[in-house]
Amino acid sequence: MRNHTPVTEFLLTGIPHTQGLEHVLFVFFLAFYLLTLVGNLLILLATLTSSNLHTPMFFFLGNLSVFDIFFPSVTSPKMMLYLLGQSQTISYQGCTCQLFFYHFLGCTECFLYTVMAYDRFAAICHPLRYMAIMNPRVCAILTLSTWMGSSVHASVLTFLVFKLPYCGPKEVGNFFCDIPVVLPLACADTSLAHRVSFTNVGVVALLCFLLVLASYTRIIISILRISSSEGRHRAFSTCSAHLTSVLLFYGPVVLIYLRPASSSWLDSMVQVLNNIVNPSLNPLIYSLRNKDVKLALRKALIQGVRTCGV
Repeated sequence: MRNHTPVTEFLLTGIPHTQGLEHVLFVFFLAFYLLTLVGNLLILLATLTSSNLHTPMFFFLGNLSVFDIFFPSVTSPKMMLYLLGQSQTISYQGCTCQLFFYHFLGCTECFLYTVMAYDRFAAICHPLRYMAIMNPRVCAILTLSTWMGSSVHASVLTFLVFKLPYCGPKEVGNFFCDIPVVLPLACADTSLAHRVSFTNVGVVALLCFLLVLASYTRIIISILRISSSEGRHRAFSTCSAHLTSVLLFYGPVVLIYLRPASSSWLDSMVQVLNNIVNPSLNPLIYSLRNKDVKLALRKALIQGVRTCGV
């Protein structure tokens, strides 16, 4: 280590095998980023302004919209600057912040989907006691717990990765800093960091997925016991949006972190899906399948137009 200079910045190499497509990718990133911002801000506006949406389900949906605004903001702006031909470098501190906030927000969203599954379980399996079970105090505790648990998770991962010395090379084989592309650059033994990060991410993802699975197993059993077909359809429709979002979230996590072999091009494509595309789909999934959200949005936009007109 005495003969090496510590790395002070990293070089982002972007998405592999996309040379010459920078302007196309810039338009793609920008379109989905703007769609994510507008869609989630509209969902947040609807949940804040409509008294009909002041329920636990929409409280958690509002939280999800906040995270879906911040999550792509960790990586997209820097990537778009890179695609415009600006600096391809990111400082050591900037790389550290990217990795921390990426895993903090990603883990928070993972926990939030689990809490939302429990909320649906309480609503469908215990409808008469739903408001007592999911009272404002419980909702606040569950939300704060997701933030605190995610902060611990991201802090452990960030410490493990950046306590290692980095003295070159400094080419990050992706469009942002993440564990699979940063760890190989360390000029020290990374086996402990690999094992602990793999276990950490794996345990969190698996535990949350099993809790979601347990909730939906109970939900499906309860729905099948409903005698009327209309009642079963209504119960399924309240869960379908959340279940779709859960599947879209866990698919990329498994492909990136929990498979034995690694492919830089496939990892980049999956992370584009996870970072850019998925956050823009959640507003569409929840608003298109929920009449209350569409009605609240319509009222809020009409009132906003009238206010601007006055």
